[in-house]
Amino acid sequence: MSGFSGMRIAASGLSAERLRMDTISSNIANAETTRTAEGGPYVRKIAVFQENYQKELGMRGVKAVEIKDDESQLKRVYDPSHPDADGDGYITMPNVNILNEMADMMAASRSYEANVDSLDAQKNMFLKALEIGK
Repeated sequence: MSGFSGMRIAASGLSAERLRMDTISSNIANAETTRTAEGGPYVRKIAVFQENYQKELGMRGVKAVEIKDDESQLKRVYDPSHPDADGDGYITMPNVNILNEMADMMAASRSYEANVDSLDAQKNMFLKALEIGK
């Protein structure tokens, strides 16, 4: 295990949380999108991560595995004047809840800050070690 493994782990966490925030931002931006290029309403996306452990190298941090669709049910809203309304006057809305997205964004932001703090602490330890060597 090298002295920089902690920094590598924190950097992978930064990258993962940035991807998570990008995914959440996309969800918020498309919360009212009823028609996508695929034809249906926007479906909420979720970033999936897993540990990045290699037997030879040890813990390498976290890695993004995929961005998958949320399988929760889409909302149906009665609005016969909407251009995407079906014959009964209902439109299918995305399964994005803004309150949940904002809570997820706050959690991702705090995790990002924790990884930045970890990097700063490790950098300061290296600087102190260099001062001792003078």
